[in-house]
Amino acid sequence: MVSTIVELRNVEGTQAAMGWAGAHTIIVDRPEGRAGGMGLGFNGAQLLAFAIGGCFCNDLRYAAAELGIGLGKIAVSVSVALEGSPLIATSAAMTVSCEALDGADHQKVIDRAKEICTVANSLRQGIPVAIWSAG
Repeated sequence: MVSTIVELRNVEGTQAAMGWAGAHTIIVDRPEGRAGGMGLGFNGAQLLAFAIGGCFCNDLRYAAAELGIGLGKIAVSVSVALEGSPLIATSAAMTVSCEALDGADHQKVIDRAKEICTVANSLRQGIPVAIWSAG
C-alpha cells in the first residue's frame, strides 16, 4: 500500500493554516471576513476542486506516456457544487481539453486518464475519513 501525508499548522498572526508535503507549501484560509478569514489562501472547496483537476492533469500525462502519445496544451476546469448545513460537496464536474501531437487521438488519452485518476475514482467510490483528537 502507498500512502501520503501532509501536515498543517496555523500561520502566526493570522487564522490561516500553512500546509506542506515535502518541500511544497500551500496556504489555507477562509474568505476575508468569514470566521476570521483574511483571504490569504484557498478554501476547502477550492482545494477539493484543485485535487480533482490537478490529479487529472497529472493522469493525462501518465496516460499519454503509457499510450506513447505526445501532448501539447492541456486545459482543465473543475466546478464543485456545495449544498446544505453543514456545507458539503454534492457533485463535481470537470471539462477537459488536451492537444495530442502528431495527429494522435486525444480522446484516447482522456478516456485512459478517466480510468486511472486517483482522486476522481476515490471520490466516486467514497472513502472513509477518520478524525481523531491528538489531545
